Order: sequence, then structure tokens, then C-alpha cells
Amino acid sequence: MLGLVILAALALMALAAPWLSPRDPIKTSPREALQAPGPRFLLGSDQYGRDVASRALHGARLSLTVGLISVSIAVGLGTPVGLMSGYYGGRVDGFVMRVVDVLLAFPGILLALAIVSVLSPGLNNVMIAVGLSAVPNYARLVRASVLSAREQLYVEAARALGSRDLSIVSRYILPNVVAPLIVTGTLGLGTAILSAAALSFLGLGSQPPQPEWGRMLSEGRDYLREAWWISTVPGLGIMLTVLAMNLLGDGLRDVLDPRLKI
Repeated sequence: MLGLVILAALALMALAAPWLSPRDPIKTSPREALQAPGPRFLLGSDQYGRDVASRALHGARLSLTVGLISVSIAVGLGTPVGLMSGYYGGRVDGFVMRVVDVLLAFPGILLALAIVSVLSPGLNNVMIAVGLSAVPNYARLVRASVLSAREQLYVEAARALGSRDLSIVSRYILPNVVAPLIVTGTLGLGTAILSAAALSFLGLGSQPPQPEWGRMLSEGRDYLREAWWISTVPGLGIMLTVLAMNLLGDGLRDVLDPRLKI
């Protein structure tokens, strides 16, 4: 519940960013650069005189959007791959899993870094790169659930009655995959936001003057001594978002796993 409350508050702030922002997040004002938090600038200003609070609010929109789209790409591609591999088995399973094993041999952030380097820097390419780098994890998860579900008696009965493979997968196997997929997807949102922020920090994600949390961290690292608020505010935003995702994921696991209700 705590994770849900934090995430709901962040989502509402992100949605209402155009109305809650006291200033234009990309408008510069060199005369007001590096102003400490106070009445004029609630959370201070950066080296270009931009309002940190406004940029953090708009950055929440970008970071949450990146996380949602990245996880959607991973789930949308990983689920059918895992279903096909686990249900048919044999050579299909062997070939697909060897490809997945090769992709899993690379750390996720390095694989995303390689993909976005090929596609060229940009926020859209970061979402694609982070999503593709997480596909093997979801394919493995779905395959494991399918291997367990396909041996159940109700699946054998449906097969004996002449049901087609598509009907069996959609009606009897897929519902068993949904619960662990929801939990893993929720936890994966935090990982996706961290990966996107890391790529933006390296200059491969959002480009100036986009107010994205990872980019804000990168821009403020040279001013940590005299203007700590430039990096601290987006850093706290990332920390709270990932913490909320992890808490919510753990709670969903407790709710959706029937074995924990005994």
C-alpha cells in the first residue's frame, strides 16, 4: 500500500506537471543561475537559471513514460516467445532458448548501451533499447510458467477433446502466466527507469533541453559542492520511484500468489 501511495502521488504530479510547474522547465535565465532553494525558486535553479522544481515535475513524466513503454515492449515481445518455446518444446524450444541464453550472457545495461549506440542517441531509442534488453528475462519467465501449466490435467483434457493449440494457450495456459508476469513487470518498471536514467546520464538518452531525471543528474554533477540541489532533486525522484515500484511488486506477489495465502 505504501508503494502504491507513493507511485500514485508521483503519477498525479507527473500528469499535472503543466499546471503545477511554477516556471517553464526549459526557459533559461543566466542572471538567476545557481539560486539556492527559497521563496523565488522552491527547489533552487540550475546553472542556466532554469527552475529545478519545474524540471523535476516534467522529468517525472518522461521517466515514468520511458519505464512503461520499455516494459510494454519487453512483455509484448517476450510473452509470445516464451509461450511458443514452452508449449511446443523440442527443437523450437532448444533454438529459442539458445538465442535467449546468448542475450542473457550480456548485462542488461551493456546490451541496452550497444543497441542505443547502433540506433543513435535519443529518448525514443532508449525506450526501444531498454525494452529489447529485457525481452530475454520475460521470455524465460513465461517459458517456465508454460512448462508447468502444459502438463496439467485440464490441458491434457482440452487437447484430448480436439482443442486447437491457439485455444489451449489462450484459455488454459496464458491465465497461469499473467500473475507472475504482472509482478515481474511491476518490478521491471523500476529497473527500466534506472537503465534509462543511466543511459541519459551518459548522454545517450534524452537530449538537451529535455528535463529528464538522468540528464539532470548528469548536468548537475559538476556543481555538487556549490549547488547540490541540481542533482539531489532528480536523484531523490529516481530513488522514490524505484522504491515504490519494488514495494508494489512485493505486495502484488503476496496478493497474486495463492501459496502465500495459506
